[in-house]
Amino acid sequence: MSEKRRDDLRNIAIIAHVDHGKTTLVNQLLKQSDTLPEHMNLEDRAMDSNAIERERGITILSKNTAVKYKDTTINILDTPGHADFGGEVERIMHMVDGALLLVDAYEGPMPQTRFVLKKALEAGVKPIVVLNKIDRPGARPKEVLDEVLELFIELGANDEQIDFPVVYASALNGTSSYDPDPAKQEHTMDPIFDTVIKNIPAPVDNSDEPLQFQITMLDWDDYVGRIGVGRIYRGKVKVGDNITVMKRDGSTQNFRVTKLFGFFGLKRNEIKEAKAGDIIAISGINDIYVGETIASADHPEALPLLKIDPPTLQMDFVANDSPFAGREGDQVTPKKLEDRLIRQTRTDVSLKVEPTDQLNAWTVSGRGELHLSILVEELRREGFELQLSRPKVIYREIDGVKCEPFEAVQVDTPDEYVGGVIDSLSQRKGTMQNMEAIGNGQTRLEFLVPSRGLIGYNNEFMSQTGGYGILNHSFDSYKPMIKNWEPGRRNGALVSINQGQSTTYALQSVEQRGVLFIGAGVEVYEGMIVGQSSRERDIAVNVTKGKNLTNTRASGKDHAAAIKTPKKMTLEEAIEFLNDDEYCEVTPKSIRLRKKILNTSERQKADKRRNRA
Repeated sequence: MSEKRRDDLRNIAIIAHVDHGKTTLVNQLLKQSDTLPEHMNLEDRAMDSNAIERERGITILSKNTAVKYKDTTINILDTPGHADFGGEVERIMHMVDGALLLVDAYEGPMPQTRFVLKKALEAGVKPIVVLNKIDRPGARPKEVLDEVLELFIELGANDEQIDFPVVYASALNGTSSYDPDPAKQEHTMDPIFDTVIKNIPAPVDNSDEPLQFQITMLDWDDYVGRIGVGRIYRGKVKVGDNITVMKRDGSTQNFRVTKLFGFFGLKRNEIKEAKAGDIIAISGINDIYVGETIASADHPEALPLLKIDPPTLQMDFVANDSPFAGREGDQVTPKKLEDRLIRQTRTDVSLKVEPTDQLNAWTVSGRGELHLSILVEELRREGFELQLSRPKVIYREIDGVKCEPFEAVQVDTPDEYVGGVIDSLSQRKGTMQNMEAIGNGQTRLEFLVPSRGLIGYNNEFMSQTGGYGILNHSFDSYKPMIKNWEPGRRNGALVSINQGQSTTYALQSVEQRGVLFIGAGVEVYEGMIVGQSSRERDIAVNVTKGKNLTNTRASGKDHAAAIKTPKKMTLEEAIEFLNDDEYCEVTPKSIRLRKKILNTSERQKADKRRNRA
């Protein structure tokens, strides 16, 4: 006897590489399904509600919405395309029955395409391939489709998954078609809607069985508190029901449902009941966590806990104790920092926070530099002041062998820069896997590189390729650790020996020793890093010295004095710059670099002791 299914519902995710058009496509689906009133003016990236997402043009947190097409409700989950936010992708795959795999018709499958597709195939979802940007100059849909098929086979897709339907689209223009010819694009998203309804399985309707509802995402509302978002796999739930939470530690907790929410358009709407297949939100449980099961009180039965890839990178988050602490932020105490970090782990399952032997410091582990830097950016916008240590990879012991994470790296670069890139990645212990010409004077390089070799590489790569290179990388696997090798910054730092305000006169002599990070008139303190040395060792410098005026004429000459424009660092660049004996000081207004030991003489003594050891 065949299973009863809900033909009025489909649950899909949209997965893709960064900037291949996921959020733009969702916006078009919202517009063309009449989900939103015609007078409503959609923002270009409506689902990227996080301020950092809008600025960076990337999706960090999964979003859910729903559209109505004919008689079918389609739940759409927009997921991150960057491997650092893979925890989000993994959880989403447990909520859906199908996925739209979006691939740029010019670029083809990229490293994160591989990453998200692997997650989708492992979860057993039914894929639909959408070749986007079909109108882009140089688009090569037939070749890209072959590349996608090769990728499916390489990732071990089953026969049903390999037999995927294809739609060609331009999300930006709101057009789609079953034909790869751009001239045959029509101003409609109906081919995508129809393909979803025809090919994605409808959820099983087992609403008469005991409730099973798994939390896969967490949200917060100022009025109702913590909200758990997930899919009902079995049964039904109504406001007022008494149900049981199956906790991660095996314990149970009974509670009464106070509010239920469904999703439609860009809104979360209050509903009275929901049943198997629905993606909903529930409130009233203050300490609920991702992966926990909400079950019938009469027949409590837990679903398997969600498997999440472990963190690969960690750094220390330290409450700010620099001489300038408390000047620019209002969240400065260790207790406030600890509470905020713990709160983050309740919504981000890829993040771990552990205490250190310092009372004001915690080790924070995540999926990569971007993952952790996004968290830091959120903290500084909330008024926090903190200090960050140099990132370190997380080692694991596998079958008695110490192993480290390796990443698959793909580089597209103009031909003239190939030699420098190969040399640089080889010095970082990378091994070349493939090299091919991709036309238009461009070469594609594929490397396998230890993750610690990539820390700080992004800036070097952009300089090497004159800004024309494209660098992508994603976690590959753990392999035996490379011994007797420790990558790091090759140059020392220019370190201030006193506190005060920098002067043009002092900086003129200091800039001959390296690259300055500050200009004139900047407040500095002893131990603060004011530039990068041209030598391997650190150089202590005085940047606050003023010129003794002997007569009016000498003073007048100084007005013509000038220094080179200092190098301004982004948060990521500052983190990448760090050595083991340094911190990055982050406040709502400033990003500074400093030595862990601020006093010049104490630091020099420590350096001598370390060198002797």
